[in-house]
Parts: sequence; C-alpha cells; structure tokens
Amino acid sequence: QVQLVESGGGLVQAGGSLRLSCAASGGTFSVYTMGWFRQAPGKEREFVAAIRRFGDSTSYADSVKGRFTISRDNAKSTVTLQMNSLKPEDTAVYYCAATTQIIPVVAKMYRYWGQGTQVTVSS
Repeated sequence: QVQLVESGGGLVQAGGSLRLSCAASGGTFSVYTMGWFRQAPGKEREFVAAIRRFGDSTSYADSVKGRFTISRDNAKSTVTLQMNSLKPEDTAVYYCAATTQIIPVVAKMYRYWGQGTQVTVSS
C-alpha cells in the first residue's frame, strides 16, 4: 500500500556532502518508522539510520554517527538523510524503507522498500 521513491544520489569527492530524500505515497506516512539502508556491490544490505513515526527517536549505525542525520516531515510525507564528511566506504545504493515496528535495525523487519539511489564517493 505504500510506495517509496528515493532521490538525491550522485557522485561526490571524499569529504563532501549529499542529501537523500524519500517521498512516500499510498499510505498514512505518520504510522511508519522509516529507515535508510545501503548495499555495496557484492555485500549484504546494512542498516544506516532509522527514525520513529513522530521523529522523537532516532537510531544510527556506528559507522555513520556524527556524520549522517535522519529527519522526517510528516506533513510532506518525506524522510531525508543528510550525509556529511563522506568517505569512499559510504559508496553504495541507498534504500528508503518503512515498517510499523518501533525502531527496527534489521532489513527483514521492514515491509516497504524504495528502488534505491546510487551514492558514489571518490577518493
């Protein structure tokens, strides 16, 4: 019932910044915890960040703490991921996902997924 579309990916040099956006439709956005995951070629999809439905609680992977910030705007049905101080290790396809669980950090706990947006960080 929920459709998610990511945008904002691109190519950036190490140390630069990007802001990813995810637009939701087809459901009541405010009932979902939203998450960001990423997957590099040949590797498993990994958790990046999540935000509870009213934005009162967030969770981050240790690898991105202090560099990435997740936020949401329920009035606009969007969630964003501000990425600063990017490293080559951040290169991956980034996915937006939605779940009715509180703060899940495992991909299998999310029901809805976007198609992903490519982020490439050059050294």
